[in-house]
Amino acid sequence: MGGADMSLLFLPSMSSLTSMSSGSLVGFLVAMSFAAGLNVYATTTTLGVLAKLHWVALPVGLAPLANSWVLAAGAVLFLCEVFADKIPYVDLVWNLAHTFIRVPIAGLLAYRAAATLSPTAQLAAAALGALIASVAHGSKTAARTLVTASPEPFSNIALSASEDVAAVSLTWLATQHPVLAAVVASLAVVAAIAFGRWLVRGFRRQLSGLRGRRLRSGAAPMLER
Repeated sequence: MGGADMSLLFLPSMSSLTSMSSGSLVGFLVAMSFAAGLNVYATTTTLGVLAKLHWVALPVGLAPLANSWVLAAGAVLFLCEVFADKIPYVDLVWNLAHTFIRVPIAGLLAYRAAATLSPTAQLAAAALGALIASVAHGSKTAARTLVTASPEPFSNIALSASEDVAAVSLTWLATQHPVLAAVVASLAVVAAIAFGRWLVRGFRRQLSGLRGRRLRSGAAPMLER
C-alpha cells in the first residue's frame, strides 16, 4: 500500500446527505432545527465547515452554507454570540432579539434541506423546523433568565458554553447519524417542554402566594377596627 493510500486511512470519510432516506432526512431536520434553536450561527457554521472540508455532502438546498462569504459571516456572528451570550443581562437582550432570528432561520434551513421534496413537504418541514427551534430557543431563554439572576458569573458562562457545545455536537451528529441525532433532539424537546411546564407552575404558585399575602395584609387593618 502506497503512502497516498495510507493517508486515506486517517482522513474522515465523506457522509452524504444528498441521497438519504426519508427517515434519515427527517432525523437530520429534527436535530438541525433543535441545534439552530440553541445557536443558529454555530449550526450554520458547523454545517458550512463540514461541507467546505468535504467531510459531508449537504442537501443541495444547503449548499450555499459552504460558500466562503456565508461561512465567514456565520463564523463572525458565532464569535459574537460566544461573547455576548456569556455576559449577564446582555445575554437576555441577545436571546430575546434572536427570537426573531433563530426560529425563522431554522424554518428556512429545514425548507431548503427538503428542496428535493414536494412543495407541500417542504412547507411541512419548515413548520416542523420552526416549531422545534422555538422549543429549544424558549427553554434556553427561560433557563438563562433564571441563571442571570445569580450574582456570580460562572453559572451563566458554564450554561452558555454547554449550549454552544451542544449545538455544534448535535449538528455534527445529525450529519453522521441523523436518526440517532433525532432521538437525542426529541428527548431534549421533551425535557424542554417539561422544564417549561415546571417554570409555569412555579410562577403560578408564586403569583398565588403573592395574592394571598396581599389579601391577608389588606384584611389585617379591617380586623383591627
